[in-house]
This record gives sequence, C-alpha cells and structure tokens, in this order.
Amino acid sequence: MAGVTPSPAEAGKPANPAPQSAGGEGGKEEDPEKKKKREEKAREKELKKQKAAEKAEAAKKAEAAKASAPLSKKAEQKAKKAAAAVDDADAVDPPTVPGERKRLAPEMAKSYNPKAVEASWYEWWEKSGFFTADPESKKPPFVIVVPPPNVTGALHIGHGLTGAVEDTIVRWRRMSGYNTLWVPGVDHAGIATQVVVEKNIMKERKQTRHDLGREKFVAEVHKWKDQYGGQICKQYRRLGASLDWSRECFTLDETRTKAVIEAFVRLHKEGLIYRDNRLGNWDCVLRTAISDIEVDYVELKGRTMRQVPGYEKPVEFGAITSFAYPLEGGEGEIVVATTRPETMLGDTAVAVHPEDERYKHLHGKFVIHPFQNRRIPIVCDDVLVDMAFGTGAVKITPAHDPNDFEVGKRHNLEFINIFTDDGLINSNGGKPYAGMKRFDARVAVVKDLETKGLFRGVADNAMRLGICSRSNDVIEPMIKPQWYVNCKDMAKEACDAVRDGRLEIVPNQFEDTWFRWLENIRDWCISRQLWWGHRVPAWYVTVEDDARTEMGAYPDHWVVARNEAEAEIAAKEKYPGKTFKLEQDPDVLDTWFSSGLFPFSVLGWPGETPDMKAFYPTSVLETGHDILFFWVARMVMLGLKLTGVSPFKQVFLHAMVRDAHGRKMSKSLGNVIDPLEVINGVTLEELHKRLEQGNLDAREVEKAKAGQKADFPDGIAECGADALRFALVAYTAQAVNINLDILRVVGYRQWCNKLWNVIRFAMTNLGSDFVPSATIQPSSLPLSCQWILSVLNKAIEKTVTGLENFQFSDATSALHSWWLYELCDVFIEVIKPTMFGNDEAAKKATRDTLWLCLDTGLRMLHPFMPYLTEELWQRLPQQEGSQPKLTICLAEYPAVNQEWANEEAEAQMELINAVAKATRTLRMAYELQPKLRPELYVMCRTEEVAKVVKRGASEIATLCLCSSVKVLEEGSDAPLGCAVAVVDENTTVNLLLRNVVDAEKEIERLQKKRVDLIRQQDALAKKTSIAGYAEKVPLAVQEENHTKAAKLAAELQTVEEATANFEMLRISS
Repeated sequence: MAGVTPSPAEAGKPANPAPQSAGGEGGKEEDPEKKKKREEKAREKELKKQKAAEKAEAAKKAEAAKASAPLSKKAEQKAKKAAAAVDDADAVDPPTVPGERKRLAPEMAKSYNPKAVEASWYEWWEKSGFFTADPESKKPPFVIVVPPPNVTGALHIGHGLTGAVEDTIVRWRRMSGYNTLWVPGVDHAGIATQVVVEKNIMKERKQTRHDLGREKFVAEVHKWKDQYGGQICKQYRRLGASLDWSRECFTLDETRTKAVIEAFVRLHKEGLIYRDNRLGNWDCVLRTAISDIEVDYVELKGRTMRQVPGYEKPVEFGAITSFAYPLEGGEGEIVVATTRPETMLGDTAVAVHPEDERYKHLHGKFVIHPFQNRRIPIVCDDVLVDMAFGTGAVKITPAHDPNDFEVGKRHNLEFINIFTDDGLINSNGGKPYAGMKRFDARVAVVKDLETKGLFRGVADNAMRLGICSRSNDVIEPMIKPQWYVNCKDMAKEACDAVRDGRLEIVPNQFEDTWFRWLENIRDWCISRQLWWGHRVPAWYVTVEDDARTEMGAYPDHWVVARNEAEAEIAAKEKYPGKTFKLEQDPDVLDTWFSSGLFPFSVLGWPGETPDMKAFYPTSVLETGHDILFFWVARMVMLGLKLTGVSPFKQVFLHAMVRDAHGRKMSKSLGNVIDPLEVINGVTLEELHKRLEQGNLDAREVEKAKAGQKADFPDGIAECGADALRFALVAYTAQAVNINLDILRVVGYRQWCNKLWNVIRFAMTNLGSDFVPSATIQPSSLPLSCQWILSVLNKAIEKTVTGLENFQFSDATSALHSWWLYELCDVFIEVIKPTMFGNDEAAKKATRDTLWLCLDTGLRMLHPFMPYLTEELWQRLPQQEGSQPKLTICLAEYPAVNQEWANEEAEAQMELINAVAKATRTLRMAYELQPKLRPELYVMCRTEEVAKVVKRGASEIATLCLCSSVKVLEEGSDAPLGCAVAVVDENTTVNLLLRNVVDAEKEIERLQKKRVDLIRQQDALAKKTSIAGYAEKVPLAVQEENHTKAAKLAAELQTVEEATANFEMLRISS
C-alpha cells in the first residue's frame, strides 16, 4: 500500500507547519489524517479483494467456455479484452472529492497519462494551505511577486515561462526551509484593456466608448476583467504555480488604489510630480498619449505603402519631399526637405548653421509661408543643423517634432499645433486643409506646392516609423499638458543601488543597459487620456473671477489631494474667501505607475501591515529583460524613494520566448500559444476557432490561420504541465531569446513516461511488504549501489548550485542526465539480476538503495515537475520509524551528503560502462538481435583494470547482453571468431560471434540489399538528370529528391561497413 515518505534527514524531526497535524500523541484522540489514511487503506484492500475475485471469476468463465467449445477468433479477442479491462480497472484512480487528498488506484497504469496524473493534486495543495505564508513564522522569508499579467485575456507561453521559473524557485525555497510567499495579481493594463474592450463593443454592438459614456464603458471593462482575470488564475493553477491565493490582488482594487493615490500625493508634495505642456507620443486612434514601450519601430529602406487605421487606401512613407520657402521681399528662396510635408502648416522657423557660408547673408531674415502668408524667421542653430546634410536648411515645427521642440525652446519660437486629437487638421492649419485627415493633407499640401511652383522633388529616404503596438496607428508627436515625474535623483539612487551591491542584476550583462537608460533618463509622463485606470488625484480649481473658465486654462489652478474633501480644504487654503468650483482631472495614470508600486502595495503599503514587516523587501524579482527599464527600474526608483530600500535584492531576467523560427509571438502571425493548449493538447481546428473568436480583423485571421497550419499541421499533442514546465525552464540557457520548439516539450513528455515506468518497476520489485531501512551504510553496498549514490550526490550539488545561481538549464541538465542516463539506463538495468536473484542480503541492500534514489530523486525533481513527483512520491513506501510529511511540497529538499561521495566507485563504473558501450557498439555493427547472448572476452593490460572488470562482470554482462564476461590478461589470446573493439589503451573487448551468427549468410543478405540500393540510386539519378530538370521541376520536388539521394547514400555506406565487418569475422573464424 502506498504511503507518504520523508527523506532520511527528516526522521525524528517535527513536520513543517501545516493546517493538519503530521502525527498524534499517546492517550489522545486519533489524528484525523491518520484515521483517514487507515480508512483509505481498508477501502483499497477491500477493492483489491473485489477486483481479484472478479478477475478469478472472469478467468473461470473463460476456461469453462473454452473447455465446452472452442472459441471463435472474434470471441477469443472479446474474452481477452474483458480480462484486460479487469486488469486496467486496478489502475484507474477512484474519484476524489475536490480539495481532498487524491485517492490513488491500487496499481499503476501501464503508461503515463498526464491528465490522470495531474488531476486533484492542486485543489488539495491549495485547500490544505501548503502555499500560504505566515507573517509570524520564525523561518527566514523568501518572497516573490508575480509580474502581474494584463487582464486583457489569457496567459501566453511567455507567462508560462515566468510561472515555471518562479514556481521552481519558490518550491525549492519552500522545501529548503524558507517561509515562502509568492504573491499573485493581475494588472488593469490601461491602454491594452481599453483597446480590447473597445474592439469587442464595436464588433458586437457597433458602438464606440463615447456612445456608451464613461461610466457605462468602465462598467463594461470591469465585466471583462471579471471574466478574463479569473481565466488567468485558472491557467496559473493548471500550470501548478504554488501561489498564495489568499493574497491575490488587482492593481485597481481598493488597497492598490490607496497606494497609488498616496504615492502621487507624496511625490507631488516633494515637487517630484508636476504638470507641464510637453511633446509626447500621441495615438490618434486611441486619442491618448502612450509610453515609449508601446511604440514599435518599423525600418523602411525607402518609399513604402502602408495601411493606416482609418484610411481606405495605403499611405506612403519613407519618402523625403523637398520644397522652397520664398524669401521675404522676393529676394529668392531657401529649399528645405521633410518626410512629413503636412507639418509645414505648423512651421515657425527655418534653421541654418551659423557657420554655413551659403546662408550667412540670410541671418535674421524671414521667409513667407506660401499658404498662410505668415512671416517665418530664419534662425541659426549649430545643435540641430548639419551643413553637409541635404541643403543645410531645416524646416522647424516645434509642436510636432522632438528635435524641433528643443529648437523652439532655444529660440523662443511659436508652437503651433495643427492636429486635433483624432488626427485631423485643425483651424491652425488654415483653409482648405482644416478638417482633412493628416495623411490626406499630406497629399494635398504636396499638390498645392506643385501648383505654386515650390515643389522641388521627392526621393527615397530610409527611416524608422513609429507604430502604436496597441492600435497600429502611426505615432504623431503632439504637445499636450500632462503630469510628469522628475526621475533624475531617483534614477541616480537606482544606479547607486546596483553599484554598491544593494541590488544585483542577473545576468550581469544587463547592468550596462541599466546604467545607460537611467543615466540618460528623461522625466516620465504618467498621465493618459483614457477612461480605464487610476484617475489622477488632482482637481482643477475654477475661481469665481477667472476670465477663462475652461479646464486647465491656468496652469497654477491645480490642487492634488487624496480625495475630494482634501481637495476642497487645499483649494480654500489656496484661494481664501473665494468662491470656486472643483473638477477632477479626467485623465488616468500610466499603468506602469501603479505597477511600479507593486512589490510593496501587494503587502499593504502605505499601511504598516504584518506583511510589510515580515516580507518587505522582497527577495527576487523575476521577469523578462524587455521590461528592465519600463517596470523594473521604476519599481526600484519608487521603492527606494517611498520605502527607503530597494523593493528586492536580486533581479533575474529571463529570455524572451519566440517561436521555433525565431519570430516574435504575434496574434496576427498565429504563433501565440496558450500554455493550456500545450498542457491539454489542441487540434488545428480548435486553434483556428480561437482566432475567429478574437479581435483580429478578417484579413489578419486568415494570415494567422496560415501560420498555424504551417507550424502545427496536426495541432499540438497533449504534453501535460510537468513536461511544459521542465522544457521552459531548460530553455533558459538561451540568454536573450528562446526559440520554442513544441517537439522538445513532447520529448520531455516521453521522459515523464520513462519516470513513470521506473517507479512502476520499483513498486513491482520492492514488494508490498517492503519497508525501507532507517539508515544505510554506503560502504557496505554493492558497487553499483555505491556508484549510483555518488553520482546522485553530484547531481544534487549541480542542481542546487544551478538553482542558487539562476542557472536553471544547468539544474535541469543535471536532473535529466541522472534520471535518464544513470538511474534508468544503467542502475535499473544492472540491479535486475540481484532483484530477481536469491541473495536476500544483496537484494535488501539494493532495494534500500533503489528506494533512497527514488525518494531523493523525486524530491530533487519536484520544483520542476510538481504533479508527477507528488503522485509518484505518494506511492513510495514509508521509511522505517519515520514521521511522514503530508506532501512532497513540504518535504526536505535534498542536500549533498559526503558519506555518499565515492570517486573510486565512480571511476570503476565509468570503466564498466565504457566496456559495455564498446560491446553494444559491436552488437549494433553486426546487427545482433537481443535474444543472442554471445560470450565476451575483455583484454586487460593492467592488474587494476582486470580487477575492476572482474568485480563488474555481472554489470557488464547485463548491460551488453552477454552470456558471460571473462578477463584476458596481457599475453593471452581471445578465441577465434571474435569481433574486436578498443575501449582505451589498457582495455579491448572481444565479442565471440563464431556459432552465434552465420557470416556467409549475413554477407549474402547484405549483398542483395546493396544491389537494391544501387538500383534505386540509378533510377533517381536518371530522373534528376533529364533535360530541364532544374527549371521545370518544382523546388519542393527537387528538395525531396535531394533528401532521398542523401538517405540512399547513407544506407549504402552502412551496408558496406556491415559487409566489411562480416568479412573480417569470416576470415577470423
């Protein structure tokens, strides 16, 4: 019967704190958990009896039927199927009440089924409180906050990587004795969420947010959040993430809103938040300012037509247009060039270099605007103007270009905004352009310049075009009054924190990026013209005697407060005795502002909560390197400023997940993968259906479907959470980008099956009455047992070192290598003769070692593969005299044990494995079937080698399927008819094949195969040498023929090598 098993180190130790008691005391009422286990045992014992009776009855009926009349083939198959069903029933887990400990079937299924294995465990873990942190605990704290995913929809595979890596860290620390806290949360994602909901409303109702109004629209977004926020949490649970759900938060909930308001008020009070009229990125579709992270840049080599939202026809970009400004007084002209001709409607200067001899006579003079008849000054600017570029004269539009904005400030120019918020030309653009769309005005302006004889040509111009990642609109630089954070001093402190060791960035290659960004930081625009988000806690005060009453008319009429009541008090103090009206700023704060407070707002800041005292600062921040500045740096700046310490001690930056071709994950490419689609499996049709239900337009849907069909023609196979997690963590070796190949995940799913079968073998061969010894003496064990413990010890060291240093791929490699290549491929094989033999002492020692390996190996693997390890660990028998842990989650993580270290045993087994490997290579060369067991003679040229081979003869014979292993000393000859292979300078293997294989017969068979291969080669060569083959035959067919030719050549080489081997054998015989 299965039991719960602790490690050897846990025997006699009290269990980690958990909601249930791990043991009872004499004289007291029986512990409920033990009582439940005893009842489960009784039920399972009864079930076993019942199944055995059914099986016996089925066999009896089959025998009776067989005796009375011979069965037809169909009836015989039916009888076998019925008997197999009885057997399989023993391996089907009985139903488990949700939240209770999983009930396991008496027998293990014949193969691994991720869906069955991963059922029921998470509900039990969560309900039992295994993931809940205790602020009163005396254990050292280990704290991580999850990077809150956007509430806009489901998690993608990038979130899967984050969850897998963080859960690996957290589970390892929990098992290592830490009071772990991993805080879950989701981000309200201002722009992203508003865009998605707006698209959804337009798609379903043909309405805009303005049709609904602010209040109703925000209510719609809350509905969306409730629907998809819950889906994200379900995905995390399915992934096995051991998050403390009792502390789940949302960046727009009451506690986080309080923190945002408090931070804004404090920073404003210190003069670090201010309001100013500045140039920023403007999205004319969304009608809001956007941050730099939301701008994607497209590289254009020259004139390119691109589709722009709101325009029926494509718009041309990547062209530079030259035109002339006439000089005042008819004294000539000055030629300028621009990639945005429409902005000339807002030009307020022409700049030249003060040292440019061509224009010195124009210093201080003016040009005349051809459409508005305005006088435009010619200014000298040696900062912006490059005399060698173009004509050396530059048009200046301070209100719509970042460089021109600075020129405008230097020369006190007029700032003329020519665009409305939705990208139309406003009245400042003049007739006939007012009311035109900006890119329609571009065409009109060029045409009118041609009419006036001022057009001087157009040419290709390589450029970077800024595109909003949310709306695909072309970004327009616009001047708007916004709220800003002065980051200069906070950025310096964040740099100092890295330099003086208060904060460590891993990998350290990103330190240069950190310093480059923060040492060149600009003030941060934190206001957005949206409806979804934290409303700016600022009120505009309109005083009774103000000449202008529109909101924002007077920049000094703002008050900042925690609520309207405080704003009222502040306004009264600012305007004593005056009548005034308060109106809150309709703008909301940048999502990154609330996210920047996340590591301490989730713990209750600004309150002095038990969680803040126990868990702040946090331990590690794990996230993608793409948001090092946009999120990580801002958390550090705000944390240092508002709490006095860095919000975490270490930052680990993982690689970005791309598809197998190295492409960025994109909905329009159809390569975005939901982790659940890998875990549960999905058909191509289901992938297509998901696209149709999304917000892509019809053209994008068809493009994405084509991408899915190319990448996943058969859909995605069911892999399970454990295989996906292990693959993602293993992929972290790719430091900057991860090119995710789903086939690699499938490979790890097959490895899970290998692990399943190892435990199944063990459970069968340990026996139902096996009780592991309380202690084990390594020096008294057989060689193979000493060796497996020694290499296990090294695997533990490599795994722990990898985890400590964030080298997760090193850890997964050590685990995978030990389980697959050392435990499964070698140890399990070499112990079979002992396990099936009659030496009870050796059998007991081997069983104890096997149990110790499985217990330790499963605990070592658990942080990476929580479901499978829990299921298998629960099946292991209990150690003698142990106090069991309820779950592997709380079991002790393995540590290096010096008693297991044995370099001598490792060296001896290395030689034994080398001999076995060389012998297996010979078997393959001579195509020996497994049932053939020839004799092996090993030439040993030193006494030491001979001693090792003699000691490991049984292991060698088992590993290479030989009937016997005999040592030949220097000077002795091997029998005639041996195949020979050199292991090293001191060792040669001789595999006796005389009377085992018929060399003549094999040569004859291979010669026939050779003739057939040559015939195929000739036919293919004839097909590919016909006239016009390269021009007329499709490339795909040519590629297929090329592959076939290479395959035939390889097969022919193999046949010729095998023939040569048998020729040698014939000669030696």
